[in-house]
Amino acid sequence: MPITETRGVRNNNPGNIDYSPANQWQGQLKPDSAIEKRFARFDTPESGIRALGKLLLTYQRKHGLKTVKAIISRWAPAGENDTAAYVRAVEVNTGTRPGAYVDLTQAAVMSGFVKAIIHHENAGYAYPDAVLAEGVRRALS
Repeated sequence: MPITETRGVRNNNPGNIDYSPANQWQGQLKPDSAIEKRFARFDTPESGIRALGKLLLTYQRKHGLKTVKAIISRWAPAGENDTAAYVRAVEVNTGTRPGAYVDLTQAAVMSGFVKAIIHHENAGYAYPDAVLAEGVRRALS
């Protein structure tokens, strides 16, 4: 039986970002309810990773969320996720102590965060390092 791609990988949206007409992400495709009813779709994985990173930066800059727990609690609300397990997974993946402040403007921190989110949202999927690095570079530029 062939392994099917996760929705996030199929949509080049590895963070499973909800579609919103208010968001004009670079590389976002026009909505098509025949393909996807809820989530945004992107032209490349790098564009989807960029959007994920930009959204995380907004959480930190606009909403003042400075810890893994604060950021992931907004990213993946408890009503839809095991947020505590998600937080632990990101902390382990980024080498962050529980409750420690994180600075997502640092490429290594952003990369670890994004990689952990992609892994969690897409059943353990990992993009090649070059794809991840380019998406993060675009998010931070």
